[in-house]
Amino acid sequence: MESPNEVILVADVGKSRCRVELRRGDELLGAADQHGFPGVHVDNGPTQAFDLLLETVSLLPPGLPVSTLTGIGAAVAGVEASAEKSRELATMLSQRFGVPAAVLSDATAAQLGALQGAPGTTLIVGTGAVAFRFDQAGILHRADGWGPYLGDQGSGRWIGQRGLQAVLEAHDGGPSTSLSAAAGALVESPEQLPGWLAEQENPYRAMARFAPLVLHAAEAGDAVAHEIIGQACRILTRTVQLASGGEDASPRVALLGGVVSSEFFAELLRKSLASAGIEVVAPLGDGLDGAALAATRRGLIQERYIHRDGTNWPD
Repeated sequence: MESPNEVILVADVGKSRCRVELRRGDELLGAADQHGFPGVHVDNGPTQAFDLLLETVSLLPPGLPVSTLTGIGAAVAGVEASAEKSRELATMLSQRFGVPAAVLSDATAAQLGALQGAPGTTLIVGTGAVAFRFDQAGILHRADGWGPYLGDQGSGRWIGQRGLQAVLEAHDGGPSTSLSAAAGALVESPEQLPGWLAEQENPYRAMARFAPLVLHAAEAGDAVAHEIIGQACRILTRTVQLASGGEDASPRVALLGGVVSSEFFAELLRKSLASAGIEVVAPLGDGLDGAALAATRRGLIQERYIHRDGTNWPD
């Protein structure tokens, strides 16, 4: 178990950004963040993640007790695609800092943080969308999270993409929508949207950035936008049902991710989940909290999905 005086480094090394925090128990000593990276599973991925994490640590405020670290927990994109490279990253971190290191997927860390290691389901709705459930035996059950080509239904990217498609449909003579005016912040004419999207370095994140405008239009009463949001909620409810597997007579889910930070969207999603008999519970923490838990405790039910290196792990 974690000592309240132990100093740990926790990180969320994602595709959009890298965040690090230095913690002593429940106390946040310092934090830093910058850009993300493609994932630990890609060519040279462990080295990319390692260098990015070290660079972000160097951005922490001066004078922090980094030299007194007792452990590292890193939630990293791409872990589920390569156990070998994840273990390699754990070894690199452990050797560099001289302390035990734990590397786990960002989704597993989110579930760990939300439910503090307990079994249950977490729905993460950001640029992508995935539902994670760990059962009593520690077996992972997931639904969606299959990326923008084949999945991530109901996600921020999905909502934004449907909104942009609605703008083009209105331009072609389909139902009018206030989203057409909202798209004016991106292009002068809807006809320019395909070219604008093609020029984006990350078109999926670009589409996801249109999602808040779809949410705003839906909340203001736009029928087209409201239908998009309603469909997203129905899809995400089905995603939770698939992850839950029908085993729990009274399934519960914690909601995480940037899209559910919209109270308007979260309320609609809660109603959709409730209609399917699914209770929403408040998350107890986030991915960084999950990384901290992995760094300070072993024997978790999620243990088989945590890649560790180093000795003298706490009980």
